[in-house]
Formats: sequence, structure tokens, C-alpha cells
Amino acid sequence: MFRKMNDKNRKRLHRKIHIRKSIYGTAERPRMSITRSNKNISVQVINDDEGKTLASISTMEKEFASIKPNTEGAAKLGEALGARLKDKKISKVVFDRNGYLYHGVVKAFADGARKAGIEF
Repeated sequence: MFRKMNDKNRKRLHRKIHIRKSIYGTAERPRMSITRSNKNISVQVINDDEGKTLASISTMEKEFASIKPNTEGAAKLGEALGARLKDKKISKVVFDRNGYLYHGVVKAFADGARKAGIEF
């Protein structure tokens, strides 16, 4: 039933659980949650009060399919999501790194979103 986790995944899961105890998204300040893999980057902006996704972006979308999941691609994706959030009049979010360490792709995405004018 439960798949066997390697040490790296187990540590990320524990970090994720610990982080989610204190991070919560509201209508005024939704939670921006990033998920990354070796092939894709996906981000959702979530209002936890209602349990609804307000905005999302992914390298699996047609217009972003050419973006690679590296730091340069993550920065471009962050700027694009920042533009989408500005259209929806959202300027402040709570950043949920989802248990990933804050460096590399995750940091580049956050910097790209900040460059677009989103406050964390």
C-alpha cells in the first residue's frame, strides 16, 4: 500500500509537513506552492480558506512547453505568474517551498515573481 521512500524523499516530506503547520493562504494573501521535478515546474496560488486555486502556471502548458526546468526557465515562469497575479489584482502571497530547499530552481522562481512585483 505505502511505497518505500528513499531518504531524500522522506526528508522532504518531513520538511513539507513542518512548513505547512505555519503557512496558510487567505483571500488577501494566498499561498504560492511550487512543485518541481526533473522535467517540469508547476506552481499554484491557493486560497486555503475556500480550498480554491486562484492561479496556476506550469511548464506543461503549451505556451511554456519550451521552458526547461532550470534556473533560467524558473525565473521566466516566475515573471509570467507574477503578470497573471497582477491581472487578478493579487500583489502579496505567502511562499510555500513545499519542502524543497530554497536554492536553485525554487529561489530563481521566487526571484522572478518578485521581479514581476509580487511581495512575499
